[in-house]
Amino acid sequence: LCSIFPTLILLMQMVPSLSLLYYYGLMNLDSNLTVKVTGHQWYWSYEFSDIPGLEFDSYMKSLDQLNVGEPRLLEVDNRCVVPCNTNIRFCITSADVIHSWALSTLSVKLDAMSGILSTLCYSFSMIGVFYGQCS
Repeated sequence: LCSIFPTLILLMQMVPSLSLLYYYGLMNLDSNLTVKVTGHQWYWSYEFSDIPGLEFDSYMKSLDQLNVGEPRLLEVDNRCVVPCNTNIRFCITSADVIHSWALSTLSVKLDAMSGILSTLCYSFSMIGVFYGQCS
């Protein structure tokens, strides 16, 4: 009797967890756009693998480059623009040290480590500017 209740609790947690894992696995296979994100010591590199030749580096703007209303330490010189309501697969890695690619307003965070390719599928349901950071 003492082991039945913990077993039932674990089963109640297992069923939704397995269905979510299955769903996220299907999202990885069904992405419309793939963006490879590489963390460097002071900047991020973006490469759209579905669009040949589209790759760029994104550096944080210095204080003298900022326009009025742009947030300090968050604004960059080249923004990564992605379509809305499209399943996007982000493949995240690092070129040197451990980084953490984060979009805090969307509660998205993924660690970038050298030699390891971490993947995240996401679909932006809102139009806007979402500031990322290494957290």
